[in-house]
Amino acid sequence: MTNTAVFNPSEQVQPATAVLRTYFAALNAGDVDAIVPLYAPDAVFMAQHMSPAIGHAEIEGAYRGIFGMIRLDVELDIDEVIVASPTVAYARTHSTGTTTILANDAQVVEGNSELFVLVRDDENADWRIGRYIFSTTQPRG
Repeated sequence: MTNTAVFNPSEQVQPATAVLRTYFAALNAGDVDAIVPLYAPDAVFMAQHMSPAIGHAEIEGAYRGIFGMIRLDVELDIDEVIVASPTVAYARTHSTGTTTILANDAQVVEGNSELFVLVRDDENADWRIGRYIFSTTQPRG
């Protein structure tokens, strides 16, 4: 039996976008247990000023460390979501808001540009974060 279904990338933009929105909701909640499963098992998280975290265990450790220092309140703007194949998509986003430094309760302006590579095992699987990197858009102060 031959599969005659034709892959339609535009049908996958919303499911890919949903992963990003779920991620940012969990980020604002500081919910590591909700964030880690959004990543593929072999994913890479490349946070600014940190070594890459590879795989669920390192990614969990990285987020626990981050949330031990800061609390985020950011809004996501999605610039583009491109579904490149049935199993690979990428998204360019930016976010703005505030970061609260937990050590002294100081608030600073937060702004980043982000790049996500989303992956899935096959056409029927859920999208997950395969690679994620961000950089600040705020001037050095």
